[in-house]
Amino acid sequence: MVSLNKVMIIGNVGGEPEMRYTPSGHPVTSFKVATNWVYNTPEGERKQETEWFTVVAWNKLAEQCNQFLSKGRLVYVEGRLRTRSWEGQDSVKHYRTEVIASRVTFLEKASAGSGMDARDDDNGGGELEPEDIPF
Repeated sequence: MVSLNKVMIIGNVGGEPEMRYTPSGHPVTSFKVATNWVYNTPEGERKQETEWFTVVAWNKLAEQCNQFLSKGRLVYVEGRLRTRSWEGQDSVKHYRTEVIASRVTFLEKASAGSGMDARDDDNGGGELEPEDIPF
């Protein structure tokens, strides 16, 4: 049986990325991305909804995200969804769904350079072209 777990989002970074290291020394960076959906109600009223995603990047991609991302930057994130669970101190089970990033493209030019594409396989890089956006 074939299956697919892939997610693509474009949105703004909602805060400064947080980088830490696993006990074995692997870097991991997490950050939040906000996406907006604007629509009109049947009554003609314009509404906007914001959806927040927690993105997790590992290894070289984690280092690049930590170095180049900042609050407010526009990014394209490609990856897979992962839901993890844990039991809190109050014995209640908690769940969190995260995007495990395989590719992060910085869509806005940084103050010192151009748009940049980073991947977890280190094959990314260079300027962003319109055909790089997957839709």
